[in-house]
Amino acid sequence: MGQTGAPLCQNAGGDSASQQGLGCGDLGIPYHRPHDNSWGYVFGDSYGGPSQGDPNTYLGSPVMLNQATFDSSGANPISFTWAMPNYGQARQTFNYRHGANNGLGDVEQTRIPNDCIEFGGRTYIQYTSVFTWGPPAGYDGSVCSGVAYSDDYGVTWTDFGYHWPGDRTGGNESLYGMWSFAGIDADGFLYIYSKRWNGGHRNSADQGLIQLFRFTQEDFHNGAWQNQQNWAEVSSGNWQWTSTAYPTPLFPAANNFGEFSVKNINGTYCMSYFDVDNYAIYTRTSPRPEGGWSVPLPQIVGDYRYPTYWGKPQVPNLYGGYIHPGSASATSLTLIVSQWPGNNAPNPYRVLQFDGINP
Repeated sequence: MGQTGAPLCQNAGGDSASQQGLGCGDLGIPYHRPHDNSWGYVFGDSYGGPSQGDPNTYLGSPVMLNQATFDSSGANPISFTWAMPNYGQARQTFNYRHGANNGLGDVEQTRIPNDCIEFGGRTYIQYTSVFTWGPPAGYDGSVCSGVAYSDDYGVTWTDFGYHWPGDRTGGNESLYGMWSFAGIDADGFLYIYSKRWNGGHRNSADQGLIQLFRFTQEDFHNGAWQNQQNWAEVSSGNWQWTSTAYPTPLFPAANNFGEFSVKNINGTYCMSYFDVDNYAIYTRTSPRPEGGWSVPLPQIVGDYRYPTYWGKPQVPNLYGGYIHPGSASATSLTLIVSQWPGNNAPNPYRVLQFDGINP
């Protein structure tokens, strides 16, 4: 049956994360490291001890743990083998100061990773610079979003010079706030989905809008953002790839979404997202990145408010829900789900593994 909520950190009896210096953290975004066929996991704000919010053990964000071998059957839960950046104890991989203006336009509380991918000998993390977790209604609370890259597989990182403006730098509610790298398709393009930043799940104008664009691998490697190709409705009912029009949201405006993930699993595009209003992680699939999306299905729920939720795994104060790119198949996904302490702070603050998810 695989794992049905196995905690990957913050275990009282110890675990592989704590052995690498990470006591508790969230997100745990999985990615493949093709240079040595290992797996990486990128955490957000993390702590060396077991309690979220302890300033004495704060590690920062992002924090990266790696795994030598992933068991897609779920028979064995994820076990972390080493930590970045120096194979010693886990620590923040980006070089910046929290609660300071680091030259991106305003004070940064933290930088939160949204996704990570490695190809062509280079690793990339797309992140959001957070100004505040509690912005006023209609504001996203971000400074900007950016892409950092590493040419030594996560040891050192360099920021691309261009940043996508956020709330504090003139781009409030930008659909470039939060990205998901779907992967490189058989056609050779890197496909990327993006949406508004909704890190605190309080963005009243998020509306679940998601857009799609793509780059050649060379252009992305070079940071040639001007060569972005957009999936857009150029006239009524006429969708095409274009460089002369902005991307068109794939779905009508609906509920606010939090974290989301899209991955090409054996030729099928699988999407997961945290529906903030419905309080559940949903999935859907498509044969192509452009669409043909299936009906969204609830998979992991915060409570049993709807009959369709009954019998689903329940995780109070859930969010995240990242698709593991090493999932067994497009009908048997592994999801990495986060749990927030809520009113029970400082615990639980952790990531959980679920296998066998059929979207």
